[in-house]
Amino acid sequence: MRAGELGRAPSKPLRRDWDRVKDDVMRRAVATKFRARADIRDILLSTADEEIVEDTTTDHYWGRGRTGTGKNMLGRILMRTRNQLRAEVQGSRDRSG
Repeated sequence: MRAGELGRAPSKPLRRDWDRVKDDVMRRAVATKFRARADIRDILLSTADEEIVEDTTTDHYWGRGRTGTGKNMLGRILMRTRNQLRAEVQGSRDRSG
């Protein structure tokens, strides 16, 4: 939440290439967060293959947006991260036993 507040602060202008790099920045941040925290990693993995939707009416890029037709990029990134984590967990299991 704090990162979002800082990102919207008028006193902190966005970097010039933000539109080009924002997806990669979010992918790296989400992956780092879920790799560092087993409790939330387990929650994410427990969603199996369910679609994840960022249910916000105010953001058509990161969420579903007011009309429900947004890009849902955060949901997509979470699902991609879930698949990567699942593969890492399976690979770890395969190597250990």
